[in-house]
Amino acid sequence: MHSCSERKMIVWILCLVSSLSYPILIFASSPAKHMCHPDERDALWEFKSEFHPSGLAASEKTQRWRNNTDCCTWDGITCDPKTGNVAGLNLLGSSLYGSLRSNSSLFRLQHLQSLDLSSSNLAGILPDSIGNLKNLRVLKLLECNLFGKLPSSLGNLSYLTHLDLDGNDFTGELPDSMGNLNQLTKLILASSKLTGLSYLDLSFWNIRRGVVDFRIFLHLKSLTFLDLSHLSTRSMVDMSLFSHLMSHSVLHISGNNLNISSNLNLPSPIGSLALASCNISEFPKFLQRQTSLFYLDISNNKIKGQVPEWLWSLPGLGYVDLSRNSSNTFKNPFPLLPKSIIYFSASDNQFSGEIPKIICELDSLGKLILSNNNFSGSIPWCFENFNTKLTVLHLQNNSLSGEFPEESISVGLVSLDVSHNQLSGELPKSLINCTYLQFVNVEDNMFNGTFPFWLRVLPGLQFLVLRSNKFHGPLYPPEGSMSFPKLRIFDISKNLFSGALPSDYFAGWNEMSSDVYAADNRQQRFIGVSFSNYSKSVVLTNKGSKMELLGISFNIYKTIDVSENRFEGEISESISLLKELIVLNMSNNTFVGHIPPSLSNMTNLQSLDLSRNRLSGKIPLELEKLAFLAWMNFSYNMFEGPIPQGTQILSRDGSHSREKFDGKGDFGLWKFKMLAQLEIQGLLSVLNDDPTSSKETSKIEEDETDVKTDPKKADKDLRVRSLLSTCLSDVILRKIMHESTALGIWKALEKDYQTKSLPNRIYLKKNMESVSVGLVSLDVSHNQLSGELPKSLINCTYVQFQNVEDNMFNDTFPFWLRVLPGLQFLVLF
Repeated sequence: MHSCSERKMIVWILCLVSSLSYPILIFASSPAKHMCHPDERDALWEFKSEFHPSGLAASEKTQRWRNNTDCCTWDGITCDPKTGNVAGLNLLGSSLYGSLRSNSSLFRLQHLQSLDLSSSNLAGILPDSIGNLKNLRVLKLLECNLFGKLPSSLGNLSYLTHLDLDGNDFTGELPDSMGNLNQLTKLILASSKLTGLSYLDLSFWNIRRGVVDFRIFLHLKSLTFLDLSHLSTRSMVDMSLFSHLMSHSVLHISGNNLNISSNLNLPSPIGSLALASCNISEFPKFLQRQTSLFYLDISNNKIKGQVPEWLWSLPGLGYVDLSRNSSNTFKNPFPLLPKSIIYFSASDNQFSGEIPKIICELDSLGKLILSNNNFSGSIPWCFENFNTKLTVLHLQNNSLSGEFPEESISVGLVSLDVSHNQLSGELPKSLINCTYLQFVNVEDNMFNGTFPFWLRVLPGLQFLVLRSNKFHGPLYPPEGSMSFPKLRIFDISKNLFSGALPSDYFAGWNEMSSDVYAADNRQQRFIGVSFSNYSKSVVLTNKGSKMELLGISFNIYKTIDVSENRFEGEISESISLLKELIVLNMSNNTFVGHIPPSLSNMTNLQSLDLSRNRLSGKIPLELEKLAFLAWMNFSYNMFEGPIPQGTQILSRDGSHSREKFDGKGDFGLWKFKMLAQLEIQGLLSVLNDDPTSSKETSKIEEDETDVKTDPKKADKDLRVRSLLSTCLSDVILRKIMHESTALGIWKALEKDYQTKSLPNRIYLKKNMESVSVGLVSLDVSHNQLSGELPKSLINCTYVQFQNVEDNMFNDTFPFWLRVLPGLQFLVLF
C-alpha cells in the first residue's frame, strides 16, 4: 500500500504539457451593467504601485489605468457582467518588475477567476498568499523568474483547471496538498527542477487526446514509480526518455503508442514493467539486460515471432503476461518457465502441443492461464503438488482430452475453468477439498455422471457452470438440502438432468434471495471491487441471445439457467424467494401447471424464459410488478385466455438497444438512450442531474451520504449502477471503478466524454420529454390465448418483434399497428 501522501499525488498530476486550449472564461465584452467595486479598484491601483516603472520595460497596460474610473474598462481587466466583481486579470507581456509580496493587494481580489502575469520579472518565491484566491480557475505564471519551493497553499485552489508555471526555476518536492486540485485538466511545469519527486501516477487520465511533452522526465531523476498507462493522448511515447532516470523500480506505460529503439538501453534496474496495448511489433531487446525484472505485462500487442528463450533466464521473473497476441505467430511449444514464476498468462495466442509435466516442478506457481490456444493432450496429473499455492487454473478453449485426474486438483484453487475442451468422465471429487473455491466452469465438454451434490459443502462457491455436457439424473440430493448460500451464477443447461424440483428447492440460496443492502455492505462489490484481477469469462443466455460476462459483470449478474434438460413437475414455488435474480431460463423442459403468481416477488428480474414447456392457465396479472423485466418468452405452452392488458409485457420494457459505450462512439447518443432507459424504469431521479447547478462536487458528496443512510435510495442507486455497468465496456469500467454512487459514475462519464454545450443539453432535454415507454419483443406463440389483441400495444413505440402464432385470437386485422415506427416482424398466423 502506498502512503496517503503518495496516493494523493495521483490526483494532482493530470497533464504535463497539452496542446489543447485550456478552458477560457468568457465574459460579456459590452460595458458591464455594474461599475467595479471601489474596494477592488483600490486593490488594483495599489497592486500597480507595487512594481517599479523602470526595469525591463514599463507596463503598457497598467500605465493606461486611471484612478477613480471604472476599473472594468481598464486594460487587462474583465468583470463579471452580473455582479461587477473583477473576475479576470491579464497582464501577459506587461513586464512587471519586482517581487510578488505576501501582503500584495492582489490577494484581496477574492472573486478573481483568471490570473495571467506571464512574462514578468517577479524575481522571488511564489508567496503562500496565492492560496487566498480560492475562486481561481486559471493561473498562468510562465516565465516569471520565480524560484524556490512551490507553496502548499496551492492546494487551496480547488476550482483550478489550468496551472502554467513553465519557464521558472522551482525546486524541491511537489506539495502533497496539490492532491486537492481534482478539477485540474492542464498542468505545465517544464523547465522546473522538482528533483525530489519519487512517485508519479497519471494512469487512465483522459487529456482529451491532446499532445503531451514528455521532456519533463529529463528533470525528474528521483522517480522510482511512474505510471503513464492509458493517457488517451496522440503523443508517441519514446522509451529513450526514461533512460536518464537514476532509480526506477516501477515503469507502467500500457495503453499508449510506444516507440522502442532496437538499441535502447535502460541502465536503471526495473522491477515492474507494463507495456500492454502499446502496438509493439517485436519483443523488446532491452529486457534481456533487466536482470531485476519481476513483473512483465506485454499483453495485447502485435509481437511477431517466438518468445525469446533469454526471457526465461531472467533470474527473478515472477509475473509474466503474454496474452492476446493471437493475430501473430506465438506458435512455439510451451516454454520452460523459471522456477521463480508466480503468475503466467499466455491466453489468446497460438501455443500448441501438450502442457508438459515439468510445469509441476514450479512450486511457486499461483496462477496459470492458458486459455484460447491450441494445446492438446491430457491435463497433467501433478497439479496437486502445488498444495495450496495454485489458486487459478484456466485452460478453457483448447483441445485437451481424456479424464480430469483427481491428482490435478490443488486444494488452494479459487478459480477453475476447463470449458470448451474434450474432457470426459466425472468431475474429480477432490474438488471437495478446495475450501476456497469460488468459480467452476466445465462448459462444453463430455463430462458425465450425476449432479455433483458434494459441491454444496464449499462455503464460498459463487459460480457453477456445467452447461453442454452429459450430466444426468435428478437435481435433488438423496438426503439434505440443495443449499448453495453464495451462488450467483448457476447454469446447468443442455444436459440430461431429469425429475421434479421440490417446492422448497431454492430455500437456501441466500445470495440470490437476500436484500442487496444487508449488513455485509455487499453493494461495494457491484461497482469498485471486481471479483479478481485475472481473466475469466462465462457465456450466458440472456433475453434469447448469448451474452459473454467479463470483468465487473460477474459482480452484477445473478442467473439461473436450467433450460434444455428433462425436468418435469410444477415450477418450484421457492424460486420466488430469489429476489435478486436477474436472469431466469427454464425453457425446453416439461414443466407443467401454472406460472406461480409469486414470481412477482422477483423484482430485479430482467429476463424470463419459460418457453417450450407444458405450462397452462392464464398469465398472472401480478407480473406487472416486475418493473425491470425486459424480455419474456412464454411461447410453445398451453396458456389460455386473453393477454392481460395491464401486465409489464405491454406497459413497460427495459431492453431497447443495450449497446456498450467503449469511449470511441457517440457518447451523446449513448447518453440519450441511457436517459430514456432510466426514465422507462422510473430511475431518472437517481442521477439528480441539474445542468444549471455549479455545485456538482457537493451534490455527489450529498448523494453518497444519502445512499449510505437511506435504504430506498440505496436500492435505486444500485439498480442504476447495475444498468450502467452492463452498458459500459471493460475499459470504461476500469476508469470509473473508484466511483461509489450512480451519480458519481454519471458525472465522471460526462466529464470525460460529453461536450458540455448548452445546445446539446437543450437537445437532450427536449428529446427526453418525447420518449415513451414501450415493448421491444413480444412472443406468446403456440398457446391457447383468445380474444382480441390488446390495443395498448399501440403505445409500445419501440416494439420490433410480435409473434402471436398458433393461438385463438379473433378480430379484424390490427391496422393500428402500422403507426409503430420500428415494427420489423409481425406473425399472426
